[in-house]
Parts: sequence; C-alpha cells; structure tokens
Amino acid sequence: MDKIFMPFFTSKQTGSGIGLSLSRQIMQMHKGSISVRSKQDEGAAFTMIF
Repeated sequence: MDKIFMPFFTSKQTGSGIGLSLSRQIMQMHKGSISVRSKQDEGAAFTMIF
C-alpha cells in the first residue's frame, strides 16, 4: 500500500505501474487529492477530493 502511487510500481505480472501515479499527478495539478483504503480479501476504496 505504501508504494501504490509510485511511478512504475506494480503488483501485476503484466502491469506498467503508471495508472495510479498518473491519476495522482492529475489530481494534484487540479488542486485535488486521491487516497486509498484497503482491507485484505475485501477490496479497496479510492477517494478523490476536488
């Protein structure tokens, strides 16, 4: 969880790791933020604040 917004970090075998990093940059450019909450085996919830 600590690394999911880092560029090129991925836990998938075929992932590029730029999706969440790019999303965070876009949110910051528009004076917003993105955060995540996650529970193992239950999924994740992303919150975007504009």
